[in-house]
Amino acid sequence: MSAHGPSRHDLLTIGQLSDRSGLAASALRYYEKLGLIHATRTTGNQRRYTRGMLRRIAFVRAAQRVGLSLDEAKVALDRLPEHRAPSGAEWDGVAQSWQSRIDEQIAELERLKAKLTGCIGCGCLSLTRCGLYNAGDRAGAAGPGARYLLTRDPATGPEPTGDGFTE
Repeated sequence: MSAHGPSRHDLLTIGQLSDRSGLAASALRYYEKLGLIHATRTTGNQRRYTRGMLRRIAFVRAAQRVGLSLDEAKVALDRLPEHRAPSGAEWDGVAQSWQSRIDEQIAELERLKAKLTGCIGCGCLSLTRCGLYNAGDRAGAAGPGARYLLTRDPATGPEPTGDGFTE
């Protein structure tokens, strides 16, 4: 990269970025619309991406793999430099900000795993076991859906999801 910006050899077309990242061009345009990646435009109004956008895309995909939303990925990316590779300390700061979110997801998955071994409150009283877990269909009074999956006890109401909201 020169002092005046990237040379034309440092820039990728949307097709090249798609091939290198494994994402469809439509997904790349969507990422750009959300501000996750950025492009410059040629005089013919064609998108050109710096090679650094590959790192940003990899970052977004990693965020999604650990269950973060695109909005959460954007918040993290906004903390990182746009026109240079982040330092180790900058990456560490982002990783630390994800720790509690990932811990919450692990705890939620552990609860789900434990609940799947019992009745999920499907409302089907035809199974002998369901009568024990859901006598008189008390889970049905708590609302629609798999109440034992969504709550600790249908009588106590929804279980917090970790984001301040309830299911």
